[in-house]
Amino acid sequence: MNAVILAVLVMVGLSLARVSVVFALVAGALVGGLFSGLSLTDTLGAFNDGVGGGAKVALAYATLGAFAVALSRSGLPDLLAARLIGLLNGESTPRRQTAIKYGLLGSVTLVAISSQNLIPVHIAFIPILIPPLLVAMNRLRLDRRAAACALTFGLTAPYMLLPVGFGSIFLNDILLANINEAGQSLGLDVTRGMVPMAMAIPVGGMFLGLLTALFVSYRKPRDYATREIKSSNVPHHTPMHTPSKSGLIMAGVAIIAALGIQLYSGSMILGGLVGFAILSLGGLFKWNEADDLFTSGMRMMALIGFIMISAAGFASVMKATGDIQTLVDASFHIIGDNKPLAALVMLMVGLFITLGIGSSFSTIPIIAAIYVPLALQFGFSPLATVALIGTAAALGDAGSPASDSTLGPTAGLNVDQQHDHIWDSVVPTFIHYNIPLIVFGWVAAMTL
Repeated sequence: MNAVILAVLVMVGLSLARVSVVFALVAGALVGGLFSGLSLTDTLGAFNDGVGGGAKVALAYATLGAFAVALSRSGLPDLLAARLIGLLNGESTPRRQTAIKYGLLGSVTLVAISSQNLIPVHIAFIPILIPPLLVAMNRLRLDRRAAACALTFGLTAPYMLLPVGFGSIFLNDILLANINEAGQSLGLDVTRGMVPMAMAIPVGGMFLGLLTALFVSYRKPRDYATREIKSSNVPHHTPMHTPSKSGLIMAGVAIIAALGIQLYSGSMILGGLVGFAILSLGGLFKWNEADDLFTSGMRMMALIGFIMISAAGFASVMKATGDIQTLVDASFHIIGDNKPLAALVMLMVGLFITLGIGSSFSTIPIIAAIYVPLALQFGFSPLATVALIGTAAALGDAGSPASDSTLGPTAGLNVDQQHDHIWDSVVPTFIHYNIPLIVFGWVAAMTL
């Protein structure tokens, strides 16, 4: 068996058995490294080398968490929750409750989409916005798996289609750059305008999966116990602040500045720090409270940060085994000249790699150098090549236990310990997004 496949199976198997994701990643990395022939010392060395790269991502999330906590001082999350609960307290027919439920899901989806471009806080908004809404969700008997699917769609689909914010990084700086670099000697030249066109069909499959999750799979009511949310879990132990005009203006300035700095410098860390500083100078919180707020934001994102660090170590071990190239070579050795089968195998190999790494952004550099020559060899057009590589990288991001696209929703929906990360976030998003991505990614590759 290929070491990469074995490592991913161990990691996913342990996660499904409700073992800690951090432990599952470390165990999977050790099994894969040792099975490939690496010594224990070399395996641990590769893991430690990867951890350094993951620390940067963890620090970025911690900074964005602090920025999101500071934004919560405007009182908007609590105000939104209070308004929704007020609507439910009045006379409400089943039809009106249904309208409120889907209005809530639609709003959550739009906020998640905005977190990738308009308000660049990524997943840090979820532990701020979602916990105050859980009371309303319980009153509506809303299945939280539907909310998880809505959040994950908003976190993944925008960067796959819209070249703004995180989408600019994924589509232009990573996908386009790696494809052109790998195809330069082969005469392949892809322009910026071609990338969103190629990804439109796969994203359409994700949208269909979202509709299926909301209106079919998780349409029925689901009951949850009303539990008190401990203040240690989320930063909502301070009294609710009534939004003021000046506070809203400063919040808007901070959001615009954070987005501008991030786009200019390419650094989420710097953007989050600038936004946090502007909110402090704007008087949304006292200067002597800054340290506590920053610590609260970092604590809120700590688990996600540790999982991302472990995932980076896992990815480093997988690269060190050399079995990623072996996996690709072995897959295409049995294909022959079958172009439809080649497209399917490319997508499935990408799924396995991204499931283990947990990041579509990190998968592209691994597969682009291999996939571009193969795609041209099988006669795929430039648009089809972009669709294949982009979809193969995105596959698994919405269904990996180590992906921020599943960790984020769990961080908000499980503050009262009634939303399991694997069975209520990972499995539903895997079913509703990875399967459509495979189908529609294959269709895009064969028709473009």
